Amino acid sequence: MPANLTPEYRKAEALYRQASGTEEKVTALELMLQVIPKHKGTDHMQADIKRRLAKLKTAGGTGKGAARQGDVFHVPKGAAAGQVVLLGTPNVGKSDLVAHLTNAHVQVADFPFSTHGPVPGILLYEDVRIQLVDMPPITREHVEPGQTNAYRQCDLIMVVVDLSAADVTEQLEVCLDFLHERTLIVPPSADGQEDLYKRMARPSFCVATKGELASEGDFKVLKDMYGAHFEMMVVSVKQPESLKRLGRKIFEKLGIVRVYSKHPGKEADMSEPFTLRAGATVQDLAYKVHRELAEKLRFARGWGRDKYPGQQVPRDYPLCDKDVIELHFG
Repeated sequence: MPANLTPEYRKAEALYRQASGTEEKVTALELMLQVIPKHKGTDHMQADIKRRLAKLKTAGGTGKGAARQGDVFHVPKGAAAGQVVLLGTPNVGKSDLVAHLTNAHVQVADFPFSTHGPVPGILLYEDVRIQLVDMPPITREHVEPGQTNAYRQCDLIMVVVDLSAADVTEQLEVCLDFLHERTLIVPPSADGQEDLYKRMARPSFCVATKGELASEGDFKVLKDMYGAHFEMMVVSVKQPESLKRLGRKIFEKLGIVRVYSKHPGKEADMSEPFTLRAGATVQDLAYKVHRELAEKLRFARGWGRDKYPGQQVPRDYPLCDKDVIELHFG
């Protein structure tokens, strides 16, 4: 029986051939297994994909606790609420942005390729810690081996271009090609099958730097040309207010929800929030507080903008940013 492989499968197979690291190969194989037509003609192929998956997972270790020795582009998120990895061509101002937004010790230079490996730093937005990771620049001719893995595993990709440069559109084209070729953003040809690519694609947006040097109207032109691909904003390290707006935008794009805990009969602890993703529920919070006790959750009380103070809320109650939640376990 013929396999009758679909274009979606061919795309996943191409991603596997392009993969440069274990995790990227595993993700591509899982996508291949997901989209391959399920009939007798593909039984052998399905078995081969499963075999390769098992071999990769056994040899490389892909669990959360697996060692990443030798993978210089794996950056642990630690206690950060989210990880943002920067993408850009040489000398667009990535390192300068990270230096002004975080505590990272980056080398800011006016010559290309001054960044040779990932450089993480912490952006403190109000009471939330967000990790920004500066990366070596990319060109049409060169991307560091394994660098794609960092983008595949992050929570948000921040594309950076120099708005004052004459080749700003070429900078964006290089980044767009990089993202499309590796399915780090949903391709325009998805044709209603966006869900198919969610395992591979990552959220992204674009930041145009050096706004103070650009001509009036340059950003509007850029946004008119590429606004369909990215949400875009213009910033300048010489304009602190623009950096504050960028911090807020990063927080919003990550979809972080802050929740403050309260013990019965005591004041809420407003010093350090639990951070979850938008759509998380009271039950998700319980698991984050204590995985074993979460199964014994009886009910919760909540304080926030859309409920009466101390109102009892169910386990599936969707949490809002800055909610105060009091958990009651059995």
